[in-house]
This record gives sequence, C-alpha cells and structure tokens, in this order.
Amino acid sequence: MLETVPKLRSARTTAVAGIAVERLVGNTPLIRLRQVTAGVAPGVQLLAKAEWLNPGGSIKDRAALNIIRVAESTGRLTPEKVLIDATSGNTGIGYAMIGAMRGYHVKLVLPANVSPERIGILRAYGAELILTDASEGMEGAIQTVQELVAAEPERYFYADQYGNPANWEAHYHTTGPEIWQQTAGELTHFAAGLGTSGTMMGVGRYLRAMNPAVRLVALQPDGPLHGLEGLKHMQSATVPPIYEPDLVDEERVVSTEEAYEMARRLAREEGLFVGVSAAAAAVGALSVARELRAGMVVTVLPDAGHKYLSEPFWTSQ
Repeated sequence: MLETVPKLRSARTTAVAGIAVERLVGNTPLIRLRQVTAGVAPGVQLLAKAEWLNPGGSIKDRAALNIIRVAESTGRLTPEKVLIDATSGNTGIGYAMIGAMRGYHVKLVLPANVSPERIGILRAYGAELILTDASEGMEGAIQTVQELVAAEPERYFYADQYGNPANWEAHYHTTGPEIWQQTAGELTHFAAGLGTSGTMMGVGRYLRAMNPAVRLVALQPDGPLHGLEGLKHMQSATVPPIYEPDLVDEERVVSTEEAYEMARRLAREEGLFVGVSAAAAAVGALSVARELRAGMVVTVLPDAGHKYLSEPFWTSQ
C-alpha cells in the first residue's frame, strides 16, 4: 500500500500578501557604539540610527517619500509632470526609487564630482541625470534646476529639498518619534550633520516639543573645501531656506580627515560599514559624549559605505 504524503502549502497554492517598498521606509534600529567610545565616562551612552537600512539605502528616503506624498496630495505632482531637483545623490536615489514605483519621470541635477557609485545607482533606477561643474558644488546644481524650471514651469514639479518644508516634516513625524520611543525619552543630546538641514530641523523640533532640555548639536565641515559629501559648510554656502539656526543649541565642526579615520574605525572596530557623512556624525557625537559625565547622545548614520568605495581613504591606513 502506498503511503500518502501530505500536500505541502506553497506560494503557488497560497496567496501571499506583499507590502509596498515605501512601507519599508523608517523604523530603523538604534545601535549602541561601544568600541569607538573608549574613554567616555561609564554613565554616557552613544547611540546611532542605522539609516542605511531604508530601502533606498539612506535617511533621504524619508524626505523623498514625504515630499512626493505631499506634492501628490496638493496636486503639484501629477503623472504628466517631471519631478526635478538638485541632489548630491541620496535624496535623488529616494526620488528615483519611488518615482520608478509610481511611474514618474525623475530628472536630477548633480555636481560632477559625486561618487560614481551614486551615479550608477541613479541610472539603474532610470533617472535622467545632468552633471554640473564640480567647482560650483550644490549651488551650481540648484541654479541649473531653477533655470530649467523657469524656462518650462508647466513641465516640472520642482521638489526643492532645500526649501520644501515636507523635508523636515518627514523627520518630525517619523525619525523624531522613533528616537524618542527607542530611548524611552531618556536621551539628553541629539547631534546631526547639516546638509539640507531637514534631519536636524525635524528631529530637533520634535525632541524639543517632548523635552525642552534635550540639547541639539548641529555638525558641519570645518571649511568650504572639504570631502564630506552631503554636508554643507554653512558660512560659505547658500543656507537652505528650511534651516533655522536658532533651533540648535550648538554648532560643531568636523574635518574631512577625522571623518575618514572614523569611517575606517567604525568598519574595523564596530563592524559598521558607513558613509562619510555618517562617520562625520559619529565624530561630532563622540566629541559631545566625551565631555559628559552622564547622559545619552543620539546621532544618525545617514547611509552605508557602498557609495564611497571608489574613495582611496578606505585602505590608506
């Protein structure tokens, strides 16, 4: 007599409910840095949000998604319009990823010196790219976008990540509440790098509303000529319209060399392969932690190191 084998349920016979990629944006874990904090007082913790775990690989997915959602809800972004913006890469990747999902044509203007990895990712998503003079930095890219939009205003939706409040609102409604919940409201300091300033403005406003005593520390490069892609030296650059310096309690600077060294240390000592702006955030947050006898310092690590592998600093020491 033949033995009957129970029929197995499989994906072919059972409906499986999938989820949209955009639902993977946010809810990133908070990681405690332990090895690079040698010398920090025992009563001090340094924690960092692992933002490279967003589906597009960076914290900018949050802003890109909210900018698109708000524009759709207000009618500023419609299927026949081209989404255009200036970017150093990560926000553009967020636009391109979500644009591919929703059927939008995405056109991005970038300085020509952004990492080749970022350019490759953007092209893989199908974004149209315009590369501007590297010596003009983001200001040159923004000017090019504004000229294109002025020439054909009816053709474009100008996402304007530097001036669009939907940027910082993304962090007010997601990143800030996540940090508050993950720390049980016990954090004492929040430190973040300044690029568009959306992260600091959104998280800072939320944390300040929850506890006015939380200290906000803004981090930026130590000079106009630097290698911290995605960060702005505010004194020499055009200040983003969404940035309100009075919100922050303190500004600190980070050198390119310090960030490069920290990127190597995080990879080799913490097992965290992060990008240059993430390393700069760790440098700044660590400088805060070293000055405390008790407290909890939180920062964000905006992206992973994959987009910077062409940089020689990884193997320089």
